Amino acid sequence: MQWAEKIAKQLFPGAVLTLEGDLGAGKTHFTKGIAKGLGVKRVVNSPTFTIIKEYSGRLPLYHMDVYRLDDQFEEIGLEDYFYGQGVTVVEWASKIRPQLPKERLDIEIFRTGDTTRNIILSPIGSQLEQICEEIYNA
Repeated sequence: MQWAEKIAKQLFPGAVLTLEGDLGAGKTHFTKGIAKGLGVKRVVNSPTFTIIKEYSGRLPLYHMDVYRLDDQFEEIGLEDYFYGQGVTVVEWASKIRPQLPKERLDIEIFRTGDTTRNIILSPIGSQLEQICEEIYNA
């Protein structure tokens, strides 16, 4: 969660983070760290059945879980969140890969034990590359 908080403190309006990992890998837990770093005070939980939850913080946080979506993504208008004034976190983003913005931070979470994870950050775009460099070098 500390990595997520560090990332969140440097995020900007319109930043999009994608999260991939098996069930129970920690995608929602990572999002809780993003929320904490953005100053969100509410409890953050998975939007599995609601598809999206919005939270107020330094920047608005839009937390999406597209696991149950098929082809309705564009019909629902969720794409609009990518270009708003907040930070968008998308769990199971590979299901909507063609609709994702070109600039984003792809995050893969691998469970390596009961309480340990490997996290791979793959920034696409210069602003997100710079954020990742600063975190790696800290």
